[in-house]
Amino acid sequence: MNGIKLRGTGSCLPSRILTNGDLARRVDTTDEWITTRTGIRERRVCTGETHSGLCTAAARTALKRAGVTPGEVGVCIVATMTADAVIPSAACTLQKTLGLPADTLCFDLNAACSGFLYALHTMECLLAAAPRKFGLVVGCDVLSRVVDWSDRSTCILFGDGAGAAVVEWRAAWPSIGAVLGCHGNTELLYCPGPGSRDDPYLSMEGQKVFKFALEAVPWCMDRVLERHGLTAEDVDVFVFHQANARIIDLVAKKYRIPAEKYYKNIECRGNTSAASIPIALSELEAAGRLPDGSRALLVGFGGGLTWGGALIEIGRNV
Repeated sequence: MNGIKLRGTGSCLPSRILTNGDLARRVDTTDEWITTRTGIRERRVCTGETHSGLCTAAARTALKRAGVTPGEVGVCIVATMTADAVIPSAACTLQKTLGLPADTLCFDLNAACSGFLYALHTMECLLAAAPRKFGLVVGCDVLSRVVDWSDRSTCILFGDGAGAAVVEWRAAWPSIGAVLGCHGNTELLYCPGPGSRDDPYLSMEGQKVFKFALEAVPWCMDRVLERHGLTAEDVDVFVFHQANARIIDLVAKKYRIPAEKYYKNIECRGNTSAASIPIALSELEAAGRLPDGSRALLVGFGGGLTWGGALIEIGRNV
């Protein structure tokens, strides 16, 4: 058995706050309509900030909290779909900015809103063969670049930001038991890439994605708990992808999760895609809600359609 534990987290958000009232002046909507259906009241969007700048700030905070230096990192993965450039990757840019060793394995990974979980599982596998056993996982998206600000069905949902986690691998530690998958759906959530003749904006069939999420999240939770031989009562904190407050509340009700054991920041962050879960982890750590030895169950879902779940232990003083 071998696996990873979470050593430290960090996050970075753009300075500009975009409220529901701001959006109501651009499209036919109201603060009440958005809040009732999504739980979102405001989100952060980039003006002068860059994707690489958000990644760097979040990563530096995570390294500092973890007590790990850049020279100790063996693998760096950035989960994203909106990097500053296709080449070099965001991870390669981060390697240069942070001064990670030249033999650090660096690459980007795109699994949309499930990206951070895909990256955690990939990190666990790669660190087993890495020369240094600390890994840096960053989730960052600047969705304001791909949002059609005249489409009220999507522009109300998304925000920008970055979250980062430093993990450590040891042979004696249990695996995070990640459960990952994909339906290969190109209709419900779609964003064209370079060279496409389609409009360069993200599109989504909200109701169908909502239904998918209500099926995917419990399925992931059940499979992860089964792999670890645990029940929901054995988990210290649940961190769900922040896509819609109603999804989180319905899942919490289904599993009878008390309010103090799950986290929501969607009211002031919106859906930040791959950054959603690591931002939440960073805010939990800052609030003292990730004590050493605690277990966090992470669940995400997104375009692809992708889904993922994992159970990670906090190993700050090991």
